[in-house]
Amino acid sequence: MHTPGPAIVLCTLNAKYIHASLGLRYLLANMGDLEPQTVLREFTIARKTQELADELLALQPRVIGFGVYIWNVTETTALVRLLKAARPGIRIVLGGPEVSHEWAEQEIVQLSDHVITGWGDISFPKLCRALLHGPQPLMKVMAGEQPELEAIALPYSRYTDTDLAHRLLYVEASRGCPFKCEFCLSSLDKTALAFDLDAFLAEMDALFQRGARNFKFVDRTFNLKIDNSARILQFFLDRMCDQLFVHFEVIPDHLPDRLKTLMAQFPSGVLQLEVGIQSFNPEVQQRISRRQDNTKTEANLRWLVQQSPAHLHTDLIFGLPGETWESFAQGFDRLHAMRPHEIQLGLLKRLRGTPIARHTQQHGMVYATQPPYAVQQTAVVDAATVQRFVRVARYWDLVANSGRFCQTLDVLLQGDSAFAAFAAWSDWLWQTAHRTHGLTPEDLVDALFDYLTTRRGMPTDAVRPLLLADYQRSGAHARPHCLRDVLPRPQSPQYSAKTRALAQRQAHHARSAAV
Repeated sequence: MHTPGPAIVLCTLNAKYIHASLGLRYLLANMGDLEPQTVLREFTIARKTQELADELLALQPRVIGFGVYIWNVTETTALVRLLKAARPGIRIVLGGPEVSHEWAEQEIVQLSDHVITGWGDISFPKLCRALLHGPQPLMKVMAGEQPELEAIALPYSRYTDTDLAHRLLYVEASRGCPFKCEFCLSSLDKTALAFDLDAFLAEMDALFQRGARNFKFVDRTFNLKIDNSARILQFFLDRMCDQLFVHFEVIPDHLPDRLKTLMAQFPSGVLQLEVGIQSFNPEVQQRISRRQDNTKTEANLRWLVQQSPAHLHTDLIFGLPGETWESFAQGFDRLHAMRPHEIQLGLLKRLRGTPIARHTQQHGMVYATQPPYAVQQTAVVDAATVQRFVRVARYWDLVANSGRFCQTLDVLLQGDSAFAAFAAWSDWLWQTAHRTHGLTPEDLVDALFDYLTTRRGMPTDAVRPLLLADYQRSGAHARPHCLRDVLPRPQSPQYSAKTRALAQRQAHHARSAAV
């Protein structure tokens, strides 16, 4: 006997398996009477498109709702094309930021039946009822209804035991952002709205009781409302245990003593703070409507680095309107002098719908036409310089953000400008290796040795001990060419507690980084 499949499939393509779609779980939690007829299917962009189409078609759904993002729109478009070719009667509904703005000419929109722009928590279930039971909707593209937050069912019980064991858990205590930084889609929000904190913390406690230990907050402004921030921090302090890891994005110039006191109580390795600096250039900040007190930002960053146990992940963006290579370098040097644990070097992307587009003509902004729409050149930065920066950012991740070369990095960055020093190393490495990927830690050890001893003219007996200490501290146990004479024979690596903690933090960040 044929067993009918689910009427509705909620689907998205994640960048990695470790990611779990919070948006789809919101939709599932708010399906109401349709939830028993709805299933959730998450794939990764690495999977073959035909395999995904076959799996979805085997479910024989009547409606498939796709979450579409900048990192998966290309693959999702190909998947929708296969689905509609194989079974034209399936109703394809799109939602997500990539199809919420400038959608008219998008191929994926043309291939699909309906698009919900903006919030979908309430609008998607309504559309599904109409598609399944009538009357059939007349409009292809509809604006999502934004209800009061109290009307939205929280999604956290829809995280499965498998999710808890193997995936990052994304959570949000608030939605929206009151700031207007023009490169960010959140600049379109009117304000930030907080979920009922008692209800939210009850859900967090339920997750914790089920064994969840990894919480990544997606709030754009975690420390906007201090009373709520303090309660959330205290919630996790009260449940401190091994393996707990909590990630927040914080406003850098708003860190009152009340939050500092709570943050200082966390053990090392538990708290990760993402701090978006983006630019220290006041003219650029004003141009893109970014409000940031640079003096307060610097004071708070120094406190976080020097007096808190938090792992500090900071962000800078290259290619903003009017930002030159030289002014970016000055901002980098200012940030690096504070010694955050990581500096993420990002390239500006023109996300669909963001106000940054208003600067295109005046500042000569040229962007790639395909995702992720990265800037290719500006009036003050030519295409070759943008590509130079891309290499710097890649090598910075390998050498600095990896945490593998702490002692050697200090020597490498010596000079009037840390950024200039690293850019010189990056240029040399590119000319030598002609690649930015596939470089092993051993390749980097040998390259650093060659650069420091030949290009910089440093004595061999000064460079080799630095690289040896860094290499052994990292826990690696191969044999780079320049260390063969001083490394012991290969054996099981001995990891110190400090090394394990560093590796754990880097792994957490690698898993939690958004594409």
